[in-house]
Amino acid sequence: MRPLPITVSIPVRNERAGLPLCLASVRGAFEDVVVIDSASTDGTREIALAHGARVVDFQWNGRFPKKRNWFLRTHPPTTPWVLFLDADEFVDAAFCDELARVLPTTTHSGFWLTYDNWFMGRRLRHGTPNRKLALFRVGAGEYERIDEDRWSHLDMEIHEHPILTGTIGEISARIDHRDDRGLEHWKRRHEAYAAWEAERALRLDAAALAALTPRQRTKYRSLARRWLPMAYFFEEYLRRCGFLDGRAGFWHAWHKALYFSDIGRRIRGAVRAETRAR
Repeated sequence: MRPLPITVSIPVRNERAGLPLCLASVRGAFEDVVVIDSASTDGTREIALAHGARVVDFQWNGRFPKKRNWFLRTHPPTTPWVLFLDADEFVDAAFCDELARVLPTTTHSGFWLTYDNWFMGRRLRHGTPNRKLALFRVGAGEYERIDEDRWSHLDMEIHEHPILTGTIGEISARIDHRDDRGLEHWKRRHEAYAAWEAERALRLDAAALAALTPRQRTKYRSLARRWLPMAYFFEEYLRRCGFLDGRAGFWHAWHKALYFSDIGRRIRGAVRAETRAR
């Protein structure tokens, strides 16, 4: 099969653990593979070059754009499509075969992708599906603009979503998301995400809220509610049958509930501090 007309873009910072498998999974299947590196110090850059990937260097100044939008603007892919993968995500032949069937005739501008998550060494087959709009036409749009002005240290778009012109489809073949760095790493990462989510929620005005998707609007209107963490736990663990994933299913639902609790606590604390300061 000829390489797919897609640029695979992999944003990284110190990702030597997962990057070799990620690069091996895309080798030969795509026209271009680019690793966008944020000054890694663990040999990530050398691993990327050894696997035949191009490497571009990114240094964030604390403002818009972050890593993915910077790449789209500064090093625009020459292929018709771009696929953003994380270093702990791996594609397989079924995924590539579906892209080969779908892309030549599609009128869509982008595609939702679904991921098989691993947690505590086990594949989670139940719970809330992990979906991202990570495959889209070059030039159809970019990730939403959030003017952070140095209030975050996250140099890559995490929960920003692509804003595209045109219709969106869905690829049914799944991508494997396997983070093997342990629970403590997962918790540290989500603590950083919680700080970002809380700050963003506090800065959303009516116009910015109206520009979000209905699902996003519901999320941000609910983040400060004290009932949200337990509501998420029961949704994930009971209604979506997370209990069928055993201990891993329970702890994943529990730690995600704690994550939403952390966001809510940060928002309520900031609101109280602002009220006292008036």
